[in-house]
Amino acid sequence: MKTKAFALFFLLFSLLMNCGKKEVPKLPGDRKDLKIGICPGPYGDLLKKGVFPSLEKKGYKIEIVQFSDYIQPNLALAAGDIDANLFQHVPYLKKFTADKGLKLAAIVNVPTAPMSVFAGKTKDPKNLKEKGSIALPNDPTNLLRALKLFQELGFIKVNPDAIPTKASLNDILENKKQIQFLPLEAAQLPRSLESTDFSAINGNFAIASGLDLTKAVILETLAEEHKNIIVVREDEKDSVFAKDIVSAVQSKEFEEVINNDFKGFQKPEWFGKKK
Repeated sequence: MKTKAFALFFLLFSLLMNCGKKEVPKLPGDRKDLKIGICPGPYGDLLKKGVFPSLEKKGYKIEIVQFSDYIQPNLALAAGDIDANLFQHVPYLKKFTADKGLKLAAIVNVPTAPMSVFAGKTKDPKNLKEKGSIALPNDPTNLLRALKLFQELGFIKVNPDAIPTKASLNDILENKKQIQFLPLEAAQLPRSLESTDFSAINGNFAIASGLDLTKAVILETLAEEHKNIIVVREDEKDSVFAKDIVSAVQSKEFEEVINNDFKGFQKPEWFGKKK
């Protein structure tokens, strides 16, 4: 009987002791193997040269996942197939996540290659004939950026009250030359130069296709909201790995890589400021 009583006492004592203990929850994003999605262009090199060395010193193993369009990287991130992506700006992220019902969040913006207008069949904007053809991105926020560039060239007049997330060709208020605008998926724009007079091409796709930004007809001056961002799932925006990525991007080592290897990229407001 004494043995049974002692065993029961020990069991009750153990249960009481364990009730006072709390398991330490694992933090979201507390992992060292990361997959980062990008689109064609310079951002894979920007990550490899400027960000990965700092992360690898902290024990991270990182894999670049290449996507061919602007749709799959966010879907893959939301699905958990990748841990972060770098290819878009804030207005695009807001529009895409609202349309698709996704919960994603930006953690830092990076130096960005601007959108540019390149000459196709017609080399000089002054020689654009009536009913000429122009290609531009088909998603609203990038389409409006392109329209504003063509307005700078004197081709059209654009609605000053156009809403970036809802912009369309209907925001063209004046088109005296009856220019034929051809909205295309961004990745297809470099190929359009063979068949159009001019094309407005996102910086990453221009560079990926071998186009020289210094030879563009006109370069966009990027607003802060149009500089590319690194994005994670919303519930991991304050995670360990997200904070480590931000720290790597805002490091002195990253600044040196950008200044040496990515000349011409337009820099975020935080760039170069003392931390």
